[in-house]
Amino acid sequence: MPEGDSVWRAAAELHQALAGQTLTASDFRVPRFATLNLAGWTVAEVVPRGKHLLMRVVGPDGNGPNERKLTIHSHLKMEGTWQVYPPGGRWRKPGFTARCVLRTAAADAVGFSLGIVEVVRTADEDTIVGHLGPDLLGPDWDPAEAEQRIRAAPDVPIGVALLDQRNLAGIGNIYRCEACFLSGVHPATPVSAVHDVRTLVTDAKQLLEANLGPARRVTVLNPRGMPVGRRAGRPGYWVYRREHQPCLKCRAPIRRGVLGKPNGEEERDIYFCPQCQPVLP
Repeated sequence: MPEGDSVWRAAAELHQALAGQTLTASDFRVPRFATLNLAGWTVAEVVPRGKHLLMRVVGPDGNGPNERKLTIHSHLKMEGTWQVYPPGGRWRKPGFTARCVLRTAAADAVGFSLGIVEVVRTADEDTIVGHLGPDLLGPDWDPAEAEQRIRAAPDVPIGVALLDQRNLAGIGNIYRCEACFLSGVHPATPVSAVHDVRTLVTDAKQLLEANLGPARRVTVLNPRGMPVGRRAGRPGYWVYRREHQPCLKCRAPIRRGVLGKPNGEEERDIYFCPQCQPVLP
């Protein structure tokens, strides 16, 4: 599933291409909104909220005051992506995977394999993203609030708590594995046994912010927070997908496991160093 930095970059690209532009056509390829026509509406802005994309559009003057502001909400889920093309440009993905097509005189924006596509009144955005915790890449970021939400469930494994978007928005599997490694905490450690949650979430924020540019994602940073993993031959991640490879700190082989909610749902791979992140007895 895309991480918060991927969604942030997608929102920035869409905003640059569409903001201020009037839609010449819209095509929602989901049953609920298949008949919705937003031609003549103007894209005001595209903003990320955690892993959610919010495209706010304003209707022509003829619409009533309560109907003139709508939000196209999308979530990429596992395989979704937005791509921007010149008007009439040839798509790089199969047409049958398109879920939303938005056209302006300057660009075409196509959402492929989107997990969620819906349109709501902008005034009602809280009904779809109001449950989210502080956004690590947003203006509402509050580490104290994130820590408080995480610590409210002391028996939950920290690796599960970090993926719970109700606690803090934007962390995916890559960043939860990498942030846990930097704090020397095994992802299965109960929240109650994690002494410094604040540093853990602050590290995650730093990793996300370091990857907002166009270069490939890396989490191996120098003391100044600058990526060093992009150097030739240097691993980009501390532990993620490095099973059996040597830890960059202690040289012990990285291990892979699975971690999910206590009821066994939503199990995901975890990567960790058994020396730097010892498993609880």
